[in-house]
Amino acid sequence: MIDGIRIKVCGLTSLVDAEFADRCGADYLGFILYPKSPRFVALETIRAMAKHLPDRKKVAVSVEPTAAELMEMKAAGFDFFQVHFKHDLALEAVAAWSATVGADKLWLAPKLPPAADVPPALLPFAKFFLLDTFHAEKFGGTGLTGDWAKFSRHQQSHADKTWILSGGLNPDNIGEALRASGARWVDVNSGVESAPGVKDHAKLKAFVVALHRSQGSR
Repeated sequence: MIDGIRIKVCGLTSLVDAEFADRCGADYLGFILYPKSPRFVALETIRAMAKHLPDRKKVAVSVEPTAAELMEMKAAGFDFFQVHFKHDLALEAVAAWSATVGADKLWLAPKLPPAADVPPALLPFAKFFLLDTFHAEKFGGTGLTGDWAKFSRHQQSHADKTWILSGGLNPDNIGEALRASGARWVDVNSGVESAPGVKDHAKLKAFVVALHRSQGSR
């Protein structure tokens, strides 16, 4: 945690980057298990890396997984499970994810069109909700900033949930993003990369410094 802000560094693909994220103060290390992602890491690779990873909470990121796939991720030692999905997906699927890993371990990331809010029916199934930038063809990882006012509205309306801001965050906009959204949890990925899945250590350090400075100016 940095100045009261929790940070997840996502899209990690190497031990070197995971260790640097740890040294920068990341609270959570995110690994994408979605094969269509340019930052995809196979579960077998995660298992091989596990004993060498920093002692930080690990987040498995997937897209509409089956309950069996979630169980595999759980068995691999992940602490939390970030699931991206179409916002109008049948509630039975969401209920199955929640039952498999527990509502207190589930980070729901519904793919919300610009005019749509998080459906109230989803709220009982998870403690954590991640709002990413909408893209018609992708589930996150676009590098585009999202609707910070929309995030703020959700966070204020449902203060009993933990809301995580994602989408296009980088050293140049993190201060503005925090001021506009009121976020206390952030997820950074492409904004601190030199290439998909390759973290730029200078950018990540600059991100943390910019976050720290923004909190000091409040």
